[in-house]
Amino acid sequence: MLHTELIPATEHASVPGSKRLMVMLHGLGDSMDGYRWMPEALNLPWLNFVLVNAPDDYYEGYSWFDYPDNMGPGILRSRKLLFALLDDLRALGFPPEQVTLGGFSQGGLMAIDAGLRYPHRLAGLVDISGWVFEIEKLLTELSPVAHEQRLLITHGPFDPVIPFEPVREQANTLRVAKLRVDWQQFPKGHTIYGQEEITAIREFVRAGYSS
Repeated sequence: MLHTELIPATEHASVPGSKRLMVMLHGLGDSMDGYRWMPEALNLPWLNFVLVNAPDDYYEGYSWFDYPDNMGPGILRSRKLLFALLDDLRALGFPPEQVTLGGFSQGGLMAIDAGLRYPHRLAGLVDISGWVFEIEKLLTELSPVAHEQRLLITHGPFDPVIPFEPVREQANTLRVAKLRVDWQQFPKGHTIYGQEEITAIREFVRAGYSS
């Protein structure tokens, strides 16, 4: 079981949309504490947040899988844990179609990896400065609703950790497979590019609840 924390929407719980939720997954060596700023930054007061710690200790933080070697077993384990988390949230009254699953770096990989295999449509998937693990295998294991999922993939050409061009090629591969990919690049390294990228994330998340 993953350690999580719910940050409730700031609007009164009785307003429409109070079950709208974003689950945020951190990167390697970070923790849920690294994303406590995000609810205020996104400025979507009707949106609840769940912050999550990855399952493995890694120095002062946590990790979703071994990196860079032998990633597969940890990714498979973390995928199962995220499936269980999404199922638990559904049981708590957060239906999948009201849940956006997002992450940074390792967390972005896990958002794509789990989200495109999860058997229920989500409000959206957000991959910030991440990548896709074993993309050809993923395309053979897509859920029946994968082509309905909305994806935002953001990256930057100055990223010294996750090279830019291979990720852009992966985004194109997903598009060729008829997945709904919104690719956005920013002049950044391995980080979130300030207000410009936050605005792109906000508008993508907002659009997932507009219908």
